[in-house]
Amino acid sequence: MTSDHHEEPTASGELGVTLETQREVLASSVERLAVLVHSLTPQQLRQQAYPAQWTVAQVLSHLGSGADITRLRLDGDVDVQAVWDEWNAKDPDAQAADSLRADAALQARLASITPGEAAGLRFAMGPTEIDLTAFIGLRLNEHAVHTWDIEVTFDDSATIPTAAAELVIGTLAMMAGFAGQPTGTERTLAVRTKEPERSFEIALRSDGVALSPRPTLEAPDLELPGEALVRLVYGRLDPAHSPTIAGHATDLEELRKAFPGI
Repeated sequence: MTSDHHEEPTASGELGVTLETQREVLASSVERLAVLVHSLTPQQLRQQAYPAQWTVAQVLSHLGSGADITRLRLDGDVDVQAVWDEWNAKDPDAQAADSLRADAALQARLASITPGEAAGLRFAMGPTEIDLTAFIGLRLNEHAVHTWDIEVTFDDSATIPTAAAELVIGTLAMMAGFAGQPTGTERTLAVRTKEPERSFEIALRSDGVALSPRPTLEAPDLELPGEALVRLVYGRLDPAHSPTIAGHATDLEELRKAFPGI
């Protein structure tokens, strides 16, 4: 929505994730957001959202501009700054309403993609190139996390839906490298998740953070829901919005420092 917007790191996603699954889960997130937005008053749109620097309407503007950029990139190059400028010029009510229209337009474009078209689509992301499934996966990451940013503004118990978390968690290795910050400590923590059941090692290094999938861990340092690990990497697992987590509180605090938020 503004020049603060950034391209997220690329990721090929989890093995076995199909394009159809990506589209279905994204469609569910879009519907979830629409129901939420339709329930909000003009005053609520102007409230501060979970990201301290944005109102609810500005989060919706961020999602709306992202939907437009994603849709336009499916058909070629896009002037990203021009899209941001357009969305920044809208008032909060228009940002909210137009974000839902932008989401719907993107969904319609995604539904129109034939298998032959999908096979030939590639997208430049920094120094690498990704396929359509990974490209849609990046949109799903953004949509699921920012929908939570709005939902939690009005419901402290909000979580990222399991279906979305199961896909987003497959991209966390790349995301952790992008979002992680040195903490002054060098160590490796073993983490196990539920829903989905996965195991990871998170290496805290002098130059950043590395998250790597590992075989099943019998005695992890931390065990938490998959959606909570997603929020941790995105800097959204503060004490007021954390589920019950098995393990040492000091280890969790160390990881919170490593992932201050993006």
